[in-house]
Amino acid sequence: MTKFLLGKKIGMSQMFDEAGKVVPVTLVMAGPCEVLQAKTKEKDGYDSLQIGYDKIEKKNKITKSIAKKPFKFQREFKGGDNKVGDVIDVSVFVEGDIVKVSGKTKGKGFQGGVKRHGFHGKSATHGVKHEHRTIGSTGATMPARVIKGKRMPGRMGFKRVTVRNVKIMKVNKEDNTLTLRGAIPGGTGILLEIKG
Repeated sequence: MTKFLLGKKIGMSQMFDEAGKVVPVTLVMAGPCEVLQAKTKEKDGYDSLQIGYDKIEKKNKITKSIAKKPFKFQREFKGGDNKVGDVIDVSVFVEGDIVKVSGKTKGKGFQGGVKRHGFHGKSATHGVKHEHRTIGSTGATMPARVIKGKRMPGRMGFKRVTVRNVKIMKVNKEDNTLTLRGAIPGGTGILLEIKG
């Protein structure tokens, strides 16, 4: 059975595990997802399924380019034996399953070296003035340029991150929600890819 799903992060909470300990959990509104295209090895060179999530209901929001597949999010996953038109929901997972979850982290904007890379900054004494959080030297005398890859200030966050070995604590088929153990990347409402 195909074990992958798209969902949105609702937020974080906490619950008790089997041992009676409080564990942090992330709530995810997952599926239902519709299979839009099934790629095969004979026709496309590899096996995969394209699924759509969050169907666009308003007619004025559907443009000509997405008229055949009116979904806000479309993703492709390797493998799978589903047919076009099949609906995948949270019932593909059971409590105790181990999954990997991918999503985009929160964007932090333009940040300095101290926050972005963990530089400790300059000394607070010995004549240092207005330079406490600067990055210091950016290179040697020769070559007279900044070498590629130098850690410097810049945009931070909003990168794709995958968290592996995430345990499913609870599956709620009525509300289409999954309760995942621990923290998941991104803020509320971010798109998540859950793979079994």
